[in-house]
Amino acid sequence: MRSTRILLVEDDVAITTVIRVAVEGEGAKLDAVSTLAERDRMLAKNHYDAIITDVILPDGNGLHNLAQIVASPSGIIPVVVLSAQNTLDTAVRAESEGAFDYLPKPFDLDELIASLRAAVSRRIENTIAVDPQASADGTSTLIVGRAPAMQQVYRTLARVAPTDLSVLILGESGTGKELVAQAIHNSSARKSQPFVALNMAAIPRELIESELFGHEKGAFTGAHAKATGRFEQAVGGTLFLDEIGDMPIEAQTRLLRVLQSGEYSPIGSSRVCRADVRILAATNQDLPDLVRQGRFREDLFYRLNVIPIHLPPLRYRQSDIALLARHLLEQGALLGLPIKSLTAEALVQLQHYDWPGNVRELSNVMQRLALLTRSHEISGADVTSILSSVGSEGREMPDGGNGAGTNSVASFVRLWLQSEEARGAMQHGQLYNALIVQVEHELIDAALALTSGNQIKAAAVLGINRNTLRIKRRPNQ
Repeated sequence: MRSTRILLVEDDVAITTVIRVAVEGEGAKLDAVSTLAERDRMLAKNHYDAIITDVILPDGNGLHNLAQIVASPSGIIPVVVLSAQNTLDTAVRAESEGAFDYLPKPFDLDELIASLRAAVSRRIENTIAVDPQASADGTSTLIVGRAPAMQQVYRTLARVAPTDLSVLILGESGTGKELVAQAIHNSSARKSQPFVALNMAAIPRELIESELFGHEKGAFTGAHAKATGRFEQAVGGTLFLDEIGDMPIEAQTRLLRVLQSGEYSPIGSSRVCRADVRILAATNQDLPDLVRQGRFREDLFYRLNVIPIHLPPLRYRQSDIALLARHLLEQGALLGLPIKSLTAEALVQLQHYDWPGNVRELSNVMQRLALLTRSHEISGADVTSILSSVGSEGREMPDGGNGAGTNSVASFVRLWLQSEEARGAMQHGQLYNALIVQVEHELIDAALALTSGNQIKAAAVLGINRNTLRIKRRPNQ
């Protein structure tokens, strides 16, 4: 819970003292007040990651206005309720008002801290999932997705964002790797400092070290003036190294030295600079394979791969396509494109496409549809026309007889085999059963997406009865 801020509303001084010691021992900051009036004043001027509140307070009931506090304009704030009024009515009201957890007094301190940790993680997870912060170009940095595969991404982001650990973001081109890096930065203690991105594939090999570390005037041919490197630009903040697999081996060696020592010198200078940055990296390549080929340093791979995050391809998130499509139309309207809506037939067409370019391709298609569709409503025929033109430009259509579906299944299996779940199954000799369950879940997700969540129709499509479908659905669905 480091770098988080908690508000405690409690009029018992002894309980306040005990909770303060425990919370601050976790590295969090605690503000304590004893009345509802003080609570409201603190909430009006401060940002909190979680709230702990008693129910019986000197000036009223701690559950008063709880629903409005939970759903604050700055995002959902989890609230842990403590009460000596250990009645069913109190517990039910706390639940109905949106409390994250309810603990009767006397409470177990370890249980409170565990609940608080979970609450803070939920706060960060919700911020990552629904933060409407806009980027410099006016487009949203929002990560949209409710599919189970994305929920796993959110859970990992929630845990890693408050830390300073290096993160390696893996996924196909167009899956939103930079958005995830930005979300990690925005939810970290470094969020008020710069977020600096560098695409390794876009920089000439001979200039990468200069881009990273800067150079002095005359350091090399063409260095007509002193230049600041990305490490210096990102000081105190986050440095995002995109397409890290394209980094030349000689630049990898120097980057590794910087990560090991925490220091670097600009090219042509004896000045030693401290590398006070958090490193996030991303690639769509198979880095272990590059290591085997001798094209990527193994020691650098392990330095970067402290926390891996695998972003699922869009074809494995079919239930998110409608949500994404509508969101992208809304974003297009903010950029000046005509306001459009989607018919049910249009959504079906979008969900049936394989999206080899992932969310980036969906974004391009939605912009085309918004601009070129004459009606205010985008029809299935409009989508078919646009996707046909995409296919004619050399992209594989999912039903084009080119084996794309088979390749997608093979890609899914290969991607899943890299997950923590797969590694755990291997250790226990349960890989086959775990994979079958995973594939079964994905199939059920797809059937539910095709039937707009109708379980009876989904069961009919799958050829199973509804009870079997309900039993086999993912636990968090």
